[in-house]
Amino acid sequence: MALLIFSSALAASSRISATAVHWGPALAFPAKAFPFPLSVHSQAPSFPSLGESVCVGETSKSSTRAAWQPPQYVYPDPSPEFARFETQKFEEELLKRLLKNKETFGDDIEEVVRVCAEIFSNFLHKEYGGPGTLLVEPFTDMLLELKEKKLPGAPVAARAALLWAQNFVDRDWEIWTSQPST
Repeated sequence: MALLIFSSALAASSRISATAVHWGPALAFPAKAFPFPLSVHSQAPSFPSLGESVCVGETSKSSTRAAWQPPQYVYPDPSPEFARFETQKFEEELLKRLLKNKETFGDDIEEVVRVCAEIFSNFLHKEYGGPGTLLVEPFTDMLLELKEKKLPGAPVAARAALLWAQNFVDRDWEIWTSQPST
């Protein structure tokens, strides 16, 4: 029984080329299961062995087309104006949220907000470039920094900061960048 795996090209002829290989039970098909003519080759495809280098984009004897490269989206550079605006908004909103749990933070609530805002500001100034660039790293940094400084409520503050950012930062960026510069 010949087992088939289809190639991606329908070539110039009306026949589909196939290669006789066994790729395991999930991709094994008997040749007689297809109601159209098949061209079967007995040679298995060659793959690079361990340690062998492969150049993507070069043409070989068997292929005249280069490997497809997905388009790369380039994110804009961080905006210092947006970072300052968003940090101020973040600080105000985080304080409001944490005041709902004042008993958790006690007299340290302003220091907790200051630490979170400083880390968030650094992230916005250095790394945030719009939707798709909001990372979890600054929020884990907040958690670790708050714990290192032995401030109360580190998990609560880091989670509140993350939830706020997920809900507002990308949207605020879209609004900020859609407004004409003054």
